[in-house]
Amino acid sequence: MIAPLTADDVTLAVERRNPPRIPMIQAKWWGEGLREQYGARLQEFDRFPDDVCMLWIDAVDVRSMGLSWELPTGTAHDAAVVIDDWAKLDEFIEKLPNPESDYPFSLLAERAEAAHKQDRYVMLAWWQLFFERPWSLRGMENLLLDYYLNPDPVHRLHDALCTHYEALLRRAVSELSPHGFWTSDDLGHQTQPTMRPETFDELIRPYYPRMGKVVDDLDVHWWLHSCGNNTPLLPALIDAGVDVFHPVQKHTMDEQAVAREFGDQITFLAGIDVQHTLQEKDEEGVREEVRFLIDTFDGPGGGMCIGAGNGIVSGTPFANIEAFLEEAVRYGQDHRSRIA
Repeated sequence: MIAPLTADDVTLAVERRNPPRIPMIQAKWWGEGLREQYGARLQEFDRFPDDVCMLWIDAVDVRSMGLSWELPTGTAHDAAVVIDDWAKLDEFIEKLPNPESDYPFSLLAERAEAAHKQDRYVMLAWWQLFFERPWSLRGMENLLLDYYLNPDPVHRLHDALCTHYEALLRRAVSELSPHGFWTSDDLGHQTQPTMRPETFDELIRPYYPRMGKVVDDLDVHWWLHSCGNNTPLLPALIDAGVDVFHPVQKHTMDEQAVAREFGDQITFLAGIDVQHTLQEKDEEGVREEVRFLIDTFDGPGGGMCIGAGNGIVSGTPFANIEAFLEEAVRYGQDHRSRIA
C-alpha cells in the first residue's frame, strides 16, 4: 500500500513548487462496464494511492426542483429536454435549489473532516458548468441553435447558473474547507472546439471569470475537465483562473506543444488515453505512454498530476490498468527525484 500524498504535497504540484512525486488523481476512474467485468478484482488496485479525496455533489438536481411540467425519461442524454420552451425559464430559475438550505452537507462534512484529519487534499466536485449543463437542460441540438436564434435566454440561463454556482461554492468552502474545486465543461470535439471562437467569447467566456474570481477569493484551486481539442481555448481558461486542466486528450491535442506553450501558466492533470492506449496496447506500450506523459508535462517545479483521461471502460485489459498505475507511481517518483 502506497500512502497518499499530503495536502501540502498536492498543493506543491498544482502550484509548481517541487512536489515529492506526481499526484495520482482520478487514476482509478472506473467507467462503463468495468466493475461488471472485473468485480471485486478491482480491489487489487487499492494498493495504489488516491491523492485527492473527492466530495461529489449534484449542483442542479432538476428532479428535486418541483417543476410544474413533466420531465423526460428514457431518452438519450443529449436529447433529454428539460426546458422545452424558453417561456419556462422564469419558473426554472425561480425554483433552482437554495444553496444555503437545499443541500444536505452532513455526510460530506463527515468525510471532509476525516480527510482533513488525515492531512488529505480535499476536492469539492460537480459535473457540468456553462456548456454541459445548458445542453443537458435544452438538449444538444436545441442549444446549438439557441446560440444563433435565442442568445438572450441563453445568457439569462448562464447568469442564473453562475449566481447559483457561486453561492453553492461559497457555502461548500465555508463548511467543508476543500483545497480544490473540480468541474467539467466538454468544450471540444476530436479536432477542434465544439463552437466557433465568436460563440464561445459571446455566450460562455463571460461567466468563466466570475467563477474564477470566487475561486480566487475563497483561496481554492480550480480544476477543469474538458474533453476534446481545447488548445485554442486554453488562453481564455487560464485568464479566467483555471489552475489545473484535464485531460489534454490524446489524438485531439498535441501534448508536447501544449506543455511547451502553457506549462508555465497552468498545471496539467494529464490523462492517459482510455480510447486506444489502455484498450489496444500491450503492457510495455502502456508504460511507455506513461513515461511520455511524465517527460512531457512534469517540469522542474512540477506542474503535473496524472490520471485516466476519462472513465476506463469494459474491455480494457486488467494488466494494462495495472501497468498504468504501477508506472505512474514508479516513474513519477523517479522523475521527480531526477529533475527537482
